[in-house]
Parts: sequence; C-alpha cells; structure tokens
Amino acid sequence: MIVLRRTVQSLIIGRLLVISAILVAAVVIQVSTAAFLPLMPFYLLVSVAYGLSLAYLLLLLWDSHFRFQAVVQVVFDVLFITALVYISGGIGGQMYFFYVFAILAAGFVLGGRAAFLVAGFSAVVFGFMADAMFYGLIPYFRPDQAVETSAGRVLFTIFLAWALYFVIAFLASRTAASLRRAREALVAAQRELEVKERLAAAGRASAIVAHEIRNPLAAISGAVQVLRGELELGGEQGKLMDIVVRESKRVSRSIEQFLSMAAPSRQTFATFQLSEALSETLTMLRMGGEIDGGVEVQGNYATAPFEYFGSPAQFKQVFWNLIRNALKSMPEGGVLSLDLFQGGKDELRIRIADTGRGMSPAEKARIFEPFYTRFEGGRGLGLAVVRQILDGYAGRIEIRSEERVGTEVILTLPVRPLPGEERAAKSPGGR
Repeated sequence: MIVLRRTVQSLIIGRLLVISAILVAAVVIQVSTAAFLPLMPFYLLVSVAYGLSLAYLLLLLWDSHFRFQAVVQVVFDVLFITALVYISGGIGGQMYFFYVFAILAAGFVLGGRAAFLVAGFSAVVFGFMADAMFYGLIPYFRPDQAVETSAGRVLFTIFLAWALYFVIAFLASRTAASLRRAREALVAAQRELEVKERLAAAGRASAIVAHEIRNPLAAISGAVQVLRGELELGGEQGKLMDIVVRESKRVSRSIEQFLSMAAPSRQTFATFQLSEALSETLTMLRMGGEIDGGVEVQGNYATAPFEYFGSPAQFKQVFWNLIRNALKSMPEGGVLSLDLFQGGKDELRIRIADTGRGMSPAEKARIFEPFYTRFEGGRGLGLAVVRQILDGYAGRIEIRSEERVGTEVILTLPVRPLPGEERAAKSPGGR
C-alpha cells in the first residue's frame, strides 16, 4: 500500500514536470513563430491539467484507494492528450506521440496489462479522431489546419501511431515486470536480513540465559525429584512437586533450543535413512500422545529409500518441530502427509503437509521470526531452529499455506556425496 501510494505520488509529480516542459516549449516556440498553437485554448488546457494535478495531490492525502486514483488519472491523461492533439491540428500537429506518456504511466503504476489497455484506448481515440477529421465529421479546430492529404497517408499515420503505442506498451510491460520482481526480491532480502538479525540477537541472549540459568535449574530439578522420591507426599503437595518438575523440564527444553541457535553443538555425521529418522520421530510423538486416532498419517515416508549424510539428531529435531506444528494446526484431527522425493538431479525434497487451519499472509510473513508463535504455550523457536539447521546444509524451506485449507512445508536439500562415494570419486579407479 505504501509503495503504491509513493508510485501514484511520483506519477503526479512526473505529470507536472511534463506539463511544465510542454508549457515552456510552447512559449518558446510561440515567441519564435506565429503559427504554432492557439495560445488561449492551449493555456486553458494547461491550467486544467495543473488544477487536476492539485486535486490528485489532495485526494492522495484523504483517500486510500490509490489504484483507483491511478486509473482515473490515466484516463484523464488520455483525454487531455486527445484535446491537445485536436487543437494542434490532429495528424498534422504531430502531438499524437504524447499518448506514449500515458501508456508508460499505466505500465509502471498499474502493470503490464494496464499498459496494453491504455495503448488500445489511445489507439481507438486517436484513430477515430483522425478519421473523423479527415472525412469532415469533426471540424478542424482552426480552418487553416485543414491541409490536403490522402486517405492512404492518414491510414499510414494511424497505423504507425498504433504500432508505436503497442511497442511502448510491450516495453513498459516487460520493464514494469522486471522492476516488480526486483522490488519483491529486495523486500524478501530485507525480511531475510531482519530475521537473521533477530536470530543473532536471540543467539546472544540465549548464551547469557543458558549460562545463568541452566546449571541452577538442573540442580533445582534434581533436588525436587530426589525429594519427591524420598517423601511420601500426597494431595496438593504431590501436585505441586509434579508441577515444579514439569515446569523445570519445560524451561530446560527452552534453554536447549536457545543453545541450538546460539552455539550449535558439534554434531556426529553419519549416513542414515531419512525414512527411519521420520519414523522414529513419529513413534516418539505417538508415545507422547500427540498423535492420536484423529490424525491420519499418509505418504511414502516409511518406504522411500533415501540415504543422506548428515546428523540424524538434527534431522529428528527438524521433523519433530515441523510435525508438532502440523499437529497443533489440527486440534480436531486431520491428514498428515509425509513424502520424500527427488526434486532434481542434485536435490532431495521432503514434504510435510497438514489439513489444519492454515496461515494468513501476515502470519506467514513472520513465521521464521524468533519468539513469534501462533500457538498457545509456544515459544516461537521451533521454525527458527529448523531454518538454522537447513542453512547449515545449504538447504531451503518453502511454506505454502491457505487459511482453513492447510499448510505444506517443502524442505529442499542438496544431494551430498556419501563418504564411500566421495573416496571412490577421488581414487583413480572411481573416475
């Protein structure tokens, strides 16, 4: 919305500059020759254009329908240019090339399709006016503007102008699309930078928190568990002991996730089956009661024969966080899909999808921010950790989500040579 407002503002300023340039050129040429434009009608048109531009600026401050404002401005631009072409003598006035400015404005402000629509509108208006003036249906603005010409010359000029309009529309469309992609890439890069800065800040905070809390917490938790075993507590006292132990474990898990972002521990890399890591994660979730009879698990995860060289513990952590998020999105049950497949010659993809509540565009935009969570009781660290792990493998994560439909997460990993294959490739016989 802010970008569109700035674009419409730039359109108004650009229009003022073009009108001022035309006015200055008209005055200079009128001083040097007496056969240019009738001054009063021309000045009247320029005054109307200045007045409209002022109205556009005021409307920009009071109204938020910026796209509609841009459409109205471009339509009035075409009408203004048509009036300018008419008082300058139609085809003989050589002013019909000003339609190019309206086409460019439509392309850069409203998009490529709008550029072609304005080009077509300009072609129809100019073609109708030129033919009508040639055949006498519309009188010339001044009698001396009616010069002898042939129908072939009129048609040639019309078709030449049409070709110019649509070529400009095509170029404006391509350029606008390139600028839009560049703007989107810039916004994505800025968002990525903000997320990484938040991760770095979370890492620094987590290191401090871990050192200050981890050891005392472990001592407290251990002492409470010993007391719980030695003392015969019942009723409210037993419940309080259970709460202390349970909350200690919860805080301990939070600290572990903090540590995962701040200073990832050295991992033991090995060749393992991704399907086994997925299956073991599902088993742990079933044993913990998070997967019940209301959730149907589908996919080829149990049979897909994909070996990978990496840290099994890290991948189990990735699967744990993503599957738990999927389950939380389906509190009343649903379908959980887990698939592994070859994404390309050198890519491996893992798909985790659910039929839960999905995400809004605003939620999706913040999904990787540390401490941002969509679930009650969540800590907002799971996906941040997942992304950090994938970055370590030069992988990518893509999330597609639609509200009340579900969410699909695609993990893309580069195919890593297994240790035996790497040695074989380096040896003379492995060439």
